[in-house]
Amino acid sequence: MTSADSSVRPAFAALAAAPRAEVLVIGGGVNGLAVFRDLALQGVEVVLVERGDFAGGASAASSHMIHGGIRYLENGEFRLVHEAVTERNDLLRTAPHYVRPLQTTIPIFATFSGVLGAPFRFLRHGQGRRAERGAILIKIGLVIYDSFSRGGGRVPAHAFHARRRSLQTQPDLNPAVKYTATYWDGSLVDPERLALDVLTDALRDGGSRVRAANYVEAVDARDGLVVLRDAETGVEVPFAASVVVNASGPWTDVTNAALEQPTRYMGGTKGSHIVLDHPELLAATRGREMFFEHRDGRIVLIYPLRGRVLVGTSDLEHDMSEPILCTEAEVDYFLGLIGHVFPRIPVSREQIVHRFSGVRPLPGHGDLAPGFVSRDYRVEETEVLGSAGRTRLVSVIGGKWTTFRALGERVTDDVLAILRRPRTATTRHRPIGGGAGFPRTERARQQWVAEQARGAVPRERVAVLLERYGTRAAAVIAAIGADPADAPLGSAPGYSTGELRHLAATEHVVHLEDLLLRRTGLAFQGQATPEAAAEVAAAVAPVLSWDAARVEAEVARALRAVRAAYPAPASPVPA
Repeated sequence: MTSADSSVRPAFAALAAAPRAEVLVIGGGVNGLAVFRDLALQGVEVVLVERGDFAGGASAASSHMIHGGIRYLENGEFRLVHEAVTERNDLLRTAPHYVRPLQTTIPIFATFSGVLGAPFRFLRHGQGRRAERGAILIKIGLVIYDSFSRGGGRVPAHAFHARRRSLQTQPDLNPAVKYTATYWDGSLVDPERLALDVLTDALRDGGSRVRAANYVEAVDARDGLVVLRDAETGVEVPFAASVVVNASGPWTDVTNAALEQPTRYMGGTKGSHIVLDHPELLAATRGREMFFEHRDGRIVLIYPLRGRVLVGTSDLEHDMSEPILCTEAEVDYFLGLIGHVFPRIPVSREQIVHRFSGVRPLPGHGDLAPGFVSRDYRVEETEVLGSAGRTRLVSVIGGKWTTFRALGERVTDDVLAILRRPRTATTRHRPIGGGAGFPRTERARQQWVAEQARGAVPRERVAVLLERYGTRAAAVIAAIGADPADAPLGSAPGYSTGELRHLAATEHVVHLEDLLLRRTGLAFQGQATPEAAAEVAAAVAPVLSWDAARVEAEVARALRAVRAAYPAPASPVPA
C-alpha cells in the first residue's frame, strides 16, 4: 500500500487490510449496486468501489420514472419493453415506498399523422423527415403496451378522450389539443435513496463476505491486479479478484482504459432537466405527468414531483472528457415545451430552483439518431493475464433504471458461470429496503404511524418520515428520539438535526454534498441554500469529526456541487 496521507478512511482501510475478493465491482450506480446485491445474496465474496458517491452519476440524473418504455415499441424493442413492464410491476410491489403508480397523459394535436412514416422511421433508424405522432399511432402503441401488462399487471389500462373531455379534466391545456391519452407507469420518487436501499440490503445479506467503499477509484492495472485509490487521501492498494465487473456506466471505456484494456463500447447521450417551484404549473398538471412529443419530435415531460415540477429532457451527443452541464440553450428548450402544452401559464428562469444533467450509458451508435439508440443492455467479457493468474473482465454496456434488477441478475448469472457456482437465491419479488413491510392501505399506514409515534416523535413527523424512508423510518425515528439536541432546521424545517446526524453516521456520508444532493431532497426542492448548507454542516460536524476549517471547506464544496450542472459563470444558488 502506498500513501499520500496517513489518515485512511475505515471503508478503504478494510479494503487495504484484505486486498482480495472473488469479485470486484467497479461502479456504484444502480446497475453496479444491483450486481453487488445479487452476488451478495449468492454468498459470493464481493467488493464494490465507486469513484464518487453512491448513485452520484447517471443514476442521479434520471427522469424519475420506472416505465416500460412505450416509445421503444417504435424501435421494435419488444423484448426490452416486456422486460421493463415486468420489472415495473415488480418494483411497485417490492419498493412501494419509492415506486408508485404514475398517471401519465399524452396531449395529442393530430389524428392520422405519423401512421405511414413510423415503419419507415424504424427501417431507416430515425433518419429522414419526422412527422408528428397522431392519435391513431399512439392508440396502437398503447394497445400493445397494455398487452404487456396482462397476467400480473399492477396498473390500469389506458383511456382515450377527445378535446371536450380532455379540457374538462385539464382546463389549462392548449385549446388546440384534439385528444388526450392517459395511461399508467411508475413514479420513482427518490432514485438516490432507492439505490442506497439496494446497497444497504447487499451489505446486510452478504455480512462479512462483502465490502463497499465510495470515493475509491480504479486507476491502474499492474500484473493482473487492479490498483484502487482513495480519492480522499491518495492512498493506493493493488487489489486481486477472479472477476472484475466494470459497471461504471458512461465511464465504462474510461475505466477499461485505466485497466489497460481499451474498449470503444460506449456512446452515451446527455440528458438534462430543470426543477421549477411554480404552484400554478403544478396545479395545471392535476397530479399527472405530461409526456409528449415536442415540435422537433423529441419525447419530453412535465412532471409534478415532491411539490415541484420536473421538466426534461434533452438527448445530445456528449464527450465524456467535457463537463456535464445543463446549458442555457437546453433551458430555453424546456421553457418552450411548457408553452406548447400550457400556453397560458407564464414560466421564467426565476422559477428554476434546481437543474441537473447526466449521461446515459448507451452503446456506441455511429450515425444512428440518439432517439433510436437502444436502451437495452449487453455484457462483454475479456480475459486479463497476470502473475496472479487469469482475471475475467466483465463490462456492462447500457441499462436503465427500470431494469436494474434484471440487469443485475443477468450479470450475476454470467459471473456465477465463470466462478462455477450455482445460483442459490433470486432477487425477483424480494422487497427492497424500506419497502419491506411498507403499509399498503390507509388503515395500515395509520396503524404503523400510531405505533411509531408512542415515543418522543409526534405523529405528524412520523408520517413524514414514513413517506421519506419507508419502514426504515423506524431507525430514523429511534435516532431522533434518542438525540436530545434534535431540532428542525431553521432554513429547511422539514428536516431536523437529529435526522441528519443519523444519516451522516449510518449512510456512508463522506462530504456535505452527499447529504444535500443524495441522502435528502434539499437540492432537488431548491432548499440547498448557503444558509441550509451551513446549518446542515454544523449539525453533522460532530458525527463526522469535522473541525471549523473542514466545515467551511465542505460548505463551499457542496454549494459548487449543487451548481455543478450550471454553465460558467455559475448561476446563483436559488434562494
